[in-house]
Amino acid sequence: MNAKEVKERLYNLEADLCGIASIDRFLGAPEGYHPLDVLPTCKSVIVIAKRFLAGTLCCNTTVPYTIVRNILSDRMDKIAVQFCTDLEKQGIIAVPTGTIGPTEFDKSTQRYRNIVSAKHSAQLAGLGVIGKNTLLITPEFGNMVWLSVILTEIELKADKLIENSFCNDCNLCVNACPVQALGETEMKQLTCWEYAFGREDGGEWKIKCHRCRDICPYCYGKINSNMKRKKMS
Repeated sequence: MNAKEVKERLYNLEADLCGIASIDRFLGAPEGYHPLDVLPTCKSVIVIAKRFLAGTLCCNTTVPYTIVRNILSDRMDKIAVQFCTDLEKQGIIAVPTGTIGPTEFDKSTQRYRNIVSAKHSAQLAGLGVIGKNTLLITPEFGNMVWLSVILTEIELKADKLIENSFCNDCNLCVNACPVQALGETEMKQLTCWEYAFGREDGGEWKIKCHRCRDICPYCYGKINSNMKRKKMS
């Protein structure tokens, strides 16, 4: 199976974007969270993306955003598992790594991590570039994408990296963060999570804040560029 066949199969499973990184691009991965720490025979890292509904940013409540987040996470895990199952039927090992988890706690950095970073993998697979808001920015959908990573033992042609830095001198997201979680080398993860995730006024768990996503000039990308609306409240 070659890279073209891999992508065709994943697009048929309804991935919106697909990129491939060779294992040699992961030299700087944190100890314990390198693809080879998960699958010792890994030679290629495949990253899929689904567009996140841009309309959720036009709402005066984060409930629609939370619904889409939950549904996409489940759908992408199902795409990954189906793809890996199809490959295994051909005698090829491929494994999913989880769209939003399960996560592990990295004691050395006091951070929760997926077993392989989806955003860094996506950047290394040529899908986009990580911005100052720590979100992946893609040319097609801006930062309105959801990501999932698949590891495989087959050697595939890697995609070309995107060189555009997007952010440059822009600090809109850094300045907009209500808890000052951005602006350093790494996002203050727990500070962000304690503010952005949880329950409000006795309601159910939801995403409560995504300001760093909304305010980005590249939030929507080329395909979603006509979806921006002004909130009425």
